[in-house]
Amino acid sequence: MKERQCQVVTFGNFKGGTGKTTNSTMIAYCLAKMGYKVLLSDQDPQANATSLFLRTKTHLEDDVFTFDKTLMAAIQDEDLSSIITPIKENLYLLPSFSDFAFYPKFLEKKFSSEVDRVQFFSTLLEPLKKDFDFIFIDVPPTISIITDSALFASQYVVVVLQTQERSLQGAEVFTSYLQGLIDEYDADLDILGILPVLLKNQAPVDIVTLENAKEIFGEHNLFQQIVKNMERLKRFDMTGITEEDMHDRNVISNYTVVSQEFLERLKAAQTEELAVSGEE
Repeated sequence: MKERQCQVVTFGNFKGGTGKTTNSTMIAYCLAKMGYKVLLSDQDPQANATSLFLRTKTHLEDDVFTFDKTLMAAIQDEDLSSIITPIKENLYLLPSFSDFAFYPKFLEKKFSSEVDRVQFFSTLLEPLKKDFDFIFIDVPPTISIITDSALFASQYVVVVLQTQERSLQGAEVFTSYLQGLIDEYDADLDILGILPVLLKNQAPVDIVTLENAKEIFGEHNLFQQIVKNMERLKRFDMTGITEEDMHDRNVISNYTVVSQEFLERLKAAQTEELAVSGEE
């Protein structure tokens, strides 16, 4: 049997509330529907992705689910496979909890070297890659060892950009920070694209922010498919992801198109990398 070529992708921005969790979970959900096997690692102590996916699981199975072990506990045991939680067909979760806030202190005690601390999560993730097409990582909007660890473990990054000035500034800082991480730790990392998320559909501020983002990052680096403001997404936070009516299906349809562009961008990035390695 051919081994899966797993791609690890972090969704990030150094501004909170930009939709990182919403977009990582929705793209993961849609890729799973398309037949890809996806694992989402929730590395935010707020555990919003965990809550959303567990609500989704509860809705699908009509049964309340609780997990006995958190991501932090599995890291301490050095066995992430013990907490892989199935959500639906092809979709899995590494659940987080508030105790993940202690991860930096755990690393300080375990390793004296900063490099070893940053690389540790990557070594834990490695054995899981054979079972998945994608591993998505949802990180907190902060400069921390948690974010560094996730980025070091990743091959690609999607920068989520909500159409407001502070989010644009956060995206600028985040992309600059990525380059510093690549230089400092020799990380093999590439930005797959900037994913625009509208604060309000067709509002003047949103349009101006998008134009500014094109000037800063280059239009080709922005996803062509823009995530529109959809009220149903807010409901998903309370109910889990559902597909029961036209509003649900409209959200899924929009994210399916975004997911298709995600795949196209990934294929283009891999083709470019092969061309560069061939020239070398």
